[in-house]
Amino acid sequence: MKKLIFLLLSFAISLAVNAQGATAGLKAGDTAIPFKLKNVDGNVVSLNDYANLRGVILVFTCNNCPFSLAYEDRIIALNKKYDIMGFPVIAINSSDSVAYPDESYSKMVIRASDKNFNFPYLLDDSQIIAKAYGAVRTPHVFLLQHSDIGFAVRYDGAIDDNSDDADAVKIKYVENAITEVMRGKLVSQPFTKAIGCTIKWKK
Repeated sequence: MKKLIFLLLSFAISLAVNAQGATAGLKAGDTAIPFKLKNVDGNVVSLNDYANLRGVILVFTCNNCPFSLAYEDRIIALNKKYDIMGFPVIAINSSDSVAYPDESYSKMVIRASDKNFNFPYLLDDSQIIAKAYGAVRTPHVFLLQHSDIGFAVRYDGAIDDNSDDADAVKIKYVENAITEVMRGKLVSQPFTKAIGCTIKWKK
């Protein structure tokens, strides 16, 4: 039964991807694509598990990209600050682990343990979810807000304006977006260009 449900979900997501175009992805105002993916603790995490919360900070990242590594502490800090406000972090690794063994599930487990990740770190082995959302780099953030019809995308792009130096950040894109959402406002800057390594796509 679980396998059948997974296949049906994968089929539905594939239709959504095809309907939008393989690289079109989601933009602010679109309904978020549901997912059920394996966490580093061995459990399966679903977006629907968060349906009673205000939203989710969805971060596409990986184990080995220098940009992802540079942002890990900032992602941990985002979860620490906003989880209690109803906007927890969910991280997803969609990079090809066959051609790039450092992106394997076992290495994800080690990375999450070494860094004491305080959020789920999920494996998107099929890469269906990354393609459905239109994630292109690591890290790439999608801010989701819960609504009557599910989760809606309110922002996508970079975490902030300085990938090199956390202390030199001037604009905190994700935090600004969350503040506006919590105030019931439209996000004034719903899109920025994600800066990082390209997701390692399967050939």
